[in-house]
Amino acid sequence: MKEILLLVVLGGFFLPSQAKQDTIYEKRHYTVAVLREPPEIDGWLDEKAWEAVPWAGEFQMHEPYDDRTPSQDTRFKVAVDNEFIYVAIRAFDTAPDSIVSRLTRRDDIDGDMVAFQFDSYHDLQTAFTFFASASGSKMDVYQSQDGDREDETWNPIWWVKTRIDDLGWTMEAKVPFSQLRFDKNSGGIWGFQVAREVFRNNETSLWQPISRETPGWVHRIGELHGLAHINPKKQAEVSPYAVAGSEWYDREPGNPYREEGRSRRANAGVDAKVGLTNNFTLDLSVNPDFGQVEADPSQVNLTAYETYFREQRPFFIEGQNLFDFDLGVTSRSNLFYSRRIGRRPQHEPDLEEGAYASVPGYTTILGAAKITGKTREGLSVGVMESVTQKEFAEIDANGVRRTEAVEPLTNYFAGRVSKEFDKGNTILGGMFTSANRFLEEESQLADLHAGAQTGGLDFSQFFKDRKYVFSMSAYASRVSGTEEALLLTQQSSVHYFQRPGAGYVSLDSTRTQLTGFGGGLSFGKQSGRFRYMLFLNMNSPGLELNDLGFLTSTDEIMQIFWMGYRFNEPFSIFRNANLNFNQWNVWDFGGNHQNLGFNINGHAQFTNLWNAAFFFNVDSDTKSNTYLRGGPTMHLPGELNANAFVSTSSRKKLRAEVSGGYHLGFEQSAENVRVDLEVEYKPLTNLTVAAYPEFMRRIGELQYVDHPSLDNLDRYIFGRIDQKVFGMSLRLDLILSPELTIQYWGQPFLAAGGYSDFKYITDPAADRFTDRFHLFGEEEIQYIGDEGVYQVTEASSGARYDFGNPDFNVREFLSNLVLRWEYRPGSFLYLVWTQNRSGFDAGGQFDFRNDFSSLWDLHPTDAVMVKLSYRLGR
Repeated sequence: MKEILLLVVLGGFFLPSQAKQDTIYEKRHYTVAVLREPPEIDGWLDEKAWEAVPWAGEFQMHEPYDDRTPSQDTRFKVAVDNEFIYVAIRAFDTAPDSIVSRLTRRDDIDGDMVAFQFDSYHDLQTAFTFFASASGSKMDVYQSQDGDREDETWNPIWWVKTRIDDLGWTMEAKVPFSQLRFDKNSGGIWGFQVAREVFRNNETSLWQPISRETPGWVHRIGELHGLAHINPKKQAEVSPYAVAGSEWYDREPGNPYREEGRSRRANAGVDAKVGLTNNFTLDLSVNPDFGQVEADPSQVNLTAYETYFREQRPFFIEGQNLFDFDLGVTSRSNLFYSRRIGRRPQHEPDLEEGAYASVPGYTTILGAAKITGKTREGLSVGVMESVTQKEFAEIDANGVRRTEAVEPLTNYFAGRVSKEFDKGNTILGGMFTSANRFLEEESQLADLHAGAQTGGLDFSQFFKDRKYVFSMSAYASRVSGTEEALLLTQQSSVHYFQRPGAGYVSLDSTRTQLTGFGGGLSFGKQSGRFRYMLFLNMNSPGLELNDLGFLTSTDEIMQIFWMGYRFNEPFSIFRNANLNFNQWNVWDFGGNHQNLGFNINGHAQFTNLWNAAFFFNVDSDTKSNTYLRGGPTMHLPGELNANAFVSTSSRKKLRAEVSGGYHLGFEQSAENVRVDLEVEYKPLTNLTVAAYPEFMRRIGELQYVDHPSLDNLDRYIFGRIDQKVFGMSLRLDLILSPELTIQYWGQPFLAAGGYSDFKYITDPAADRFTDRFHLFGEEEIQYIGDEGVYQVTEASSGARYDFGNPDFNVREFLSNLVLRWEYRPGSFLYLVWTQNRSGFDAGGQFDFRNDFSSLWDLHPTDAVMVKLSYRLGR
């Protein structure tokens, strides 16, 4: 720890002396004009309505230098009427032929662009930001916490048109007041900023200058005056939808649910967005449909932990950052994980011989509602309520049919509040979540929690104009249910209360509830070129969040120190660069030190706009409480990880990136190699073709295989694994207009794992790695191919047992083709085709040519869907 403190002191003394000070610029202001007649939004700025509106300009470069005159001049106008705010921007260009105009889908804009943003609350913390590219494509972002958090899922209704001419290009836009949030008593002043990017130079300029050394953003933008007479407008939108589709799959003779090889579906529902006040909005979805969502990517998970998948459903994506309550800096742990809602039913029926079952692929969401908003006084509120249907599997046993519950009727609730004080320098927040299942007398569902509640408080304090920050959080959980449900919880991979030798936790088979807690502290410097942060985070053994949150492991106390230095302006061959150092320690709640690690990493952009980065870390020997999956603490050798990438300029039609990683486990315990490639080609201004192939080979001496049940012996079986994985995502984006897009995504995926050198753990704490296990001799283990099992007769104990062949080959091809047409603002037509191919066997050998060709022998599952929604309202 002395070394860490010395680094902080030396870094704080020497490095800032090389960096210029954070410049605080005087705030500029612009007074809006009031229009008698609105301009037509067509990109031309020569209409009479604009004649009396004054121009403003005098932009200052922000990147690559933040104190120079930009290479191109930019000017703007702002005007209002009773319903809209209008913005016109003239982006002069001395070389109009060099303007990069690329059509893209919404929120993924590319090329020359401009942006304007409003802090309509004028709370110096939040901003509504609107981007437009030279092609007319648009993006919109809601910023909070002084710009530190951005929500790109916010999709307001607004209009924009652009034109390229001999002077450069123009942008003309109008935004309804109903899409913004403000109070009548704001004094007629909003925060305001205009920005421009000259794509070919990667140059950004601002109307209101802001130093790149500045912490935060929104509190430094300029001001928009003359809005005192504007009245807030409440949003009111209703969007009914209808969907129809068919699915084709491999016929299964004898299975009454798949004999036809085809099924059909039709559905309808309604989404609504209603302004309760001008500051708070109700989002309502009755029988929501998520059929246009892209499939989750293929993965092979050989760990005991759950795989995290990102949310892709529009209702839950929009405004999701308001519901974030992160539990640490090294994991995805959160009090709220919306993928729990509408998940695949958690119970699988046990089928007798000759029986078949039709099990729903997901749980139907009967209805969902969100209330979100923020007052001018700095109170942010997010409340979400959702109810999912009780789901049944239909079972056919020789023509006799019955139903069995596979998921209970469930109510989910999440509430998040935060309050800003002292212009956002103090933030106090809290969150509460609840999942309540109506289990009734369904004995097969007795292993589920009847109720689960979590709650948390968080606090942040900023000092010296936000240069320094102190944060803390505390949270707790409670789950309840039958003794069976709580026993399974205690034995799960999140907890492993059954492990021997852990005197501070114990397995209690009579428990009907479990409580736990956690918390974190952090302090650091977040501005200037030299920055640092110190973190401390803990999760108690009894913390359980996975009914409505996400948590993979508990029983951990973690300390992290980070320090970094930024080179913000060009020097030598570099355009910008940063260098970072990390150090961490991990303990369990028994006070046992588990791990010590160090990391150094850096990133640089070169003057030719290429990028490169590296990552290198070393971990000490680790004492793992989870590696034996319920067994005693296992000592694992330390490891080394090295990663690097280099990418060409994204300003070119062809962009490529290659990255690689190498992992070495000490004492010859493991070795992994990974190579990834990204290639993106834009042959036309409205077409992008991309491929992302990746290959990984992993060799590990200790891969978990089984834990056979024996009377007087505990055996944890491991093997040497040789695993190879190849995957490639393919993407095609064809943008016919900003409102009409065609997107394709496909992923062939091949994976194989071959096991050998089977062994069992003998002394998990032995000094030498090879003394921690016994390697089966040839006379002790025999493979019975017809049965697919290994039979063991131990030489030392005479114990006899068997375990299944763990070898595997996975072959999958997932694809998704979507036509999306916003035929009027907020109204959509989707045409979707998906095709999935999937196969599995116990071969264990990776043969790319054979595996890839066999993909096309697998029978596909095809689905076609059409969805139409129509927006009513303003």
